Amino acid sequence: MNITYFGHSCFQVEISGVKILFDPFITPNPLARNIDIQTILPDFILISHGHSDHVSDVAEIAQNSNAQLVAIWEVVSWFEKKGIKNGHPMNIGGSLKTDFGKISMTHALHSSSMPDGSYGGNAAGFVVHSENRTFYYAGDTALFGDMSLIAKQHQPEFAFLPIGDNFTMDYTSALEAAKLLNVKEVIGMHYDTFDAIRINQDEAVNYFNADGIELILLKIGETRSF
Repeated sequence: MNITYFGHSCFQVEISGVKILFDPFITPNPLARNIDIQTILPDFILISHGHSDHVSDVAEIAQNSNAQLVAIWEVVSWFEKKGIKNGHPMNIGGSLKTDFGKISMTHALHSSSMPDGSYGGNAAGFVVHSENRTFYYAGDTALFGDMSLIAKQHQPEFAFLPIGDNFTMDYTSALEAAKLLNVKEVIGMHYDTFDAIRINQDEAVNYFNADGIELILLKIGETRSF
C-alpha cells in the first residue's frame, strides 16, 4: 500500500493496484501549490462531507479520471447536478463492495453543507477493507465513544485522524481516538492549512510517542509505503 499526501485532508491510497483519493482540496491550498492535479488520476474519490476544503477539486479530477465518486447521498446528488455522473451514493452504516474489497461509511461528528450553502447531508468517515489491509479515514470529526465500535466491527490497522483543533478534534483527543480504535499508527490530517488549525508538530508527535502510538505527519507530495 502506498499513501501520497496532497495537503490538508487529501490523500491518495494505492492498494491492490487501485487508487483511492480522499477529500481533494489542492488548488486553493497555497501549501500544495507544487501539486499538479492533472497528474492525479484515481479510480475512486471518497468525500467525507461537503465543505469546500474537502471538495474543491472533485469535479475537475473526476472529469479527468472518470473516477467513481463515493459519498453520502446529498453530496453525490449535488455533483450529479454539476455533470459528474459516475457517482455512488451511500449513507452511514452502509458498505460498497468493490473489486479490491469493501468501503464502509461511518459516523462523524461534524457539520456539512455544500460550497453554495445547500444541504450536504451528514458528515461521514470511511473504513476501507482490502485483501491485505484495513484502515479508517475519519474525515472531519470530534472525538466520539463509538469509535470503539468501529474498532470492534472493522478492526482497522491504522487511522487517518484530524488533529488541528478548532474545526475538529485536537491531537490530544486524536490520541484518545487512537486508543478507542486500537491502532498504533495514526496519520495526521486537517492541520496547519489555516491559522486557526496550526499546531506544534514536534509537540504533537511527542505526545503520541509518550503513549506508544506513532503520529505520522507526511510532507505534502510525499509518498510512503505502509
